[in-house]
This record gives sequence, C-alpha cells and structure tokens, in this order.
Amino acid sequence: MNRLNETLDPSRTAAFPEGFLWGAATSAAQIEGSPLADGAGASIWHRFARVPGAIAGGDTPDVACDHYRRFRDDVAAMRHLGLTAYRFSIAWGRVLPDGTGRVNERGLDFYRRLVDALLEAGIAPFATLYHWDLPAALDDRGGWLNRDVAGWFADYATVCYRALGGGVRSWATINEPWVVSDGGYRAGVLAPGRRSLQEAARAAHHLLLAHGTAIAAGRAEGVRELGLVVNIEPKHPASERPEDLATARRADAYMNRQFADPALLGVYPEELAEVYAPDWQPTWAEVRPGDLETIRAPLDWLGINYYTRAVVRHEPSVEPDGAGRVRQEPHLYTETDWEVWPDGLRETLVWAHRRYGGIPLAVTENGAALADPPSPVGGRVDDPLRVAYLRDHLRAVAQAIREGADVRAYCAWSLLDNFEWSHGYAKRFGLLHVDYTTQQRTPKSSARFYADVIASNGAVLTR
Repeated sequence: MNRLNETLDPSRTAAFPEGFLWGAATSAAQIEGSPLADGAGASIWHRFARVPGAIAGGDTPDVACDHYRRFRDDVAAMRHLGLTAYRFSIAWGRVLPDGTGRVNERGLDFYRRLVDALLEAGIAPFATLYHWDLPAALDDRGGWLNRDVAGWFADYATVCYRALGGGVRSWATINEPWVVSDGGYRAGVLAPGRRSLQEAARAAHHLLLAHGTAIAAGRAEGVRELGLVVNIEPKHPASERPEDLATARRADAYMNRQFADPALLGVYPEELAEVYAPDWQPTWAEVRPGDLETIRAPLDWLGINYYTRAVVRHEPSVEPDGAGRVRQEPHLYTETDWEVWPDGLRETLVWAHRRYGGIPLAVTENGAALADPPSPVGGRVDDPLRVAYLRDHLRAVAQAIREGADVRAYCAWSLLDNFEWSHGYAKRFGLLHVDYTTQQRTPKSSARFYADVIASNGAVLTR
C-alpha cells in the first residue's frame, strides 16, 4: 500500500485491493497506422476504409495515431500517468501477412520492442490476439465463415505466444466477438461489411471455435493468464408487460450470453433460436460433436467491456431480436448516443461473478466519446464530463468489489483519441488528445484525474 493510502481513514478508502491493476486500452487498427509497413499484409479494415461511404468523412486508419513509429513516446506518457497495465492488440497481418504460413519477423519485432518498453516502464503488458483486423488474405478464403479459421487462428496465436509469451502478463484471444459477428456479418457497418443473419450465426460459432483452439494452443505452450473479452450491455425491459420482459431476455441472450455462456458454461442460450429463426437450424447443424467442449476451454479470467445499458421494448420490426431501444430522458448521452449509466457496470460485474462461478474479472474497456474541445486551449484540454464519467464508473467498480466480484484490473478506453471504426476520427474517447495533423498528444483533465486515482489506488474516489 502506498504512503497516501496509509494516511487515509480506512472507512473512506475505496474498495480496491492491493495490487489492483490500473490500465488503459487501445487496438492496433485504431492507433498504429503504417498498415503495410515492414512487410505487413493488408487487413479487412484497410480494405473496408476504401469502400465509398463506409467511413465517416472518408477517413482511413492509414496514419491513425502513428503509434507504430511513436510507441516509445506513448509508453512514456503511460508511465507519466502511472499506469500499471496496458492493453493492446496484435495485428494478425503484421505477424502473418497472408494470415497463415510465412512469419514476418519485422512485424513481430515491433511487438517485441513494445513489450520490452512496457516492462522497462514497469507496466504489465496485456495482449489481445484479435481486435477485428482479420488479414484480407483470409477474408478471401471465407474469413470467419470458413470453419478452417479456427486452425488458422490457433497457428497465429502459437507464433505470438512463442515470440512474446515471456513478457506478456495476460492474453486475451478475441475482443468482442459479438461486435465482429453482428456488425461485420449481419448489419454490415463494420468490416468486412456483409449483411446476412445466417452468416452472422456461422461467424459467431467459428469465432468461438477459434477462441477455444487458441486457449488450447496457449496451454500447450505453457502460457498462463488466458482469457476472453466480451462486451456486456444490461438489457432492462421498458415495462413489466410479458412481451417486453421476453424481449429483454432475448436481447440479453443475443448480445450478452451468446459468447460468454458457451465459453464458460458450454451451452448456447435457448433464446437464440428465436433470434436466428428461420436461419438458426441450418446454421446450428454446423455445430459438430466436440465443438462445445473445445469452446469451453478453461479460462483464467474474463474481460468485460462496458459502455452503456439498453432499456428495451418489444418492436418486431427491429432486427434481429425485436428489441427497440427506449431513450431515457433527461439522462446524459454520449456522442455515440449511448446512455451514461454507471450502475450498469456494477450490475454487469456482479452478474458475471455470480453467473460464471466467481471467475476473476477485468474491466478491459470503459469510456465515453464526449464533446471535447477540438484543440488544446492554453496547452490544456478540459473534459469535465469524462472526469465525471470515470469517477462514477470507478465507484461502480469499487461497489462491485464490495459485493463480492473478483475484479482485478480496470482499463480506460482509450489511452488516445483514435480511429473510431466507421465513425472515422469524428469521435474522441482518449485520455490523451491527439492532433491528427501534428500527432501532438495533450493530456486531458481526465488523464490528470485518472493519474490521481492510480496514485491513491482509488482513494480519491471517496472525496
């Protein structure tokens, strides 16, 4: 315990255990830039960004935050904030330009240098193997629609484990598989931009198979601390009417339990038949004997990405789950039109703790796109709404811990303003403001607040 905590009244100290990890998170496609540098292969996002109208403003991730060349400066900024953990993702195409086969050592060297720099700064590296940037060469072979992707992913994971396993503290296989399947294969708003409910179901199952095979590959390599990251959004019924209650259960199954239940309980939620019908049965026939055993490979931890809740009512025209969202006035909504509801994070952590047998949890993403000043004023970027957002959500984490949830880490999304997928550069989530013309980083008020939280191990949250 640091000196500051020793001087505080224990009754006023937030419920964060000694050794709790304070981090920030990013993803390769959103910050690195230089997507084809040093022999890297193109990803589906490199392609998707060139589809007319796919990205707001015609933006591309080609430069992003130029982290590929500026990572040492970014690690220095992390150290200045006092971070004890950093969650990043590895670009599959940097490591295997064709998705399989030949290893690109120059691409691996970038991650070796990054891990070494983090360790030198006293920051624990948390690596995510897949954060949405499938190699384009694999998409040409069917991508997540091809069952062989599970083996491709395990081979890629093994290369990463062997190259970086000595330095990486914890590994996550896949980030938010629900977003990959729903956004990329059903709604078409994310790469690869497909629009088929049946394909979304097939991609979902193959994502889970890939997760399971990568966990098995990690165990074979003696890797410890293996997990999965899911995005959870509590679904609250708009009324006690039976149709609204049923809709909330169906929406919860589709978004929240479709991936966590198979991975941790070895079963798919029964309500998925209502979501995917009539496409469910032919897709379900592809679930082969042994698949669920593969998917339920034992995990060391579960990552929770939390941003908002949804109050839903029965609206049959809303695809695919019939869950119409009900706006909660006068509550604050973010620039991405997400309700700010901090208690949903407490609810989510306690729910996951109870449902999945007390598995260790990490908040792997939590943050907000808010109307920040477009540029620094007097060398400062004041973002009081984000400060309040962080304070209230961190208090929710502390309350979840008091209620018994085994939460061991918190990672703010995001370290940097970045390429926010189909929003381009129009939405800012960062603790550090990024001038995309000069690449100048400026800590926001939220960064300074978060640094104080870290220095006090959360004690300042009680003031």
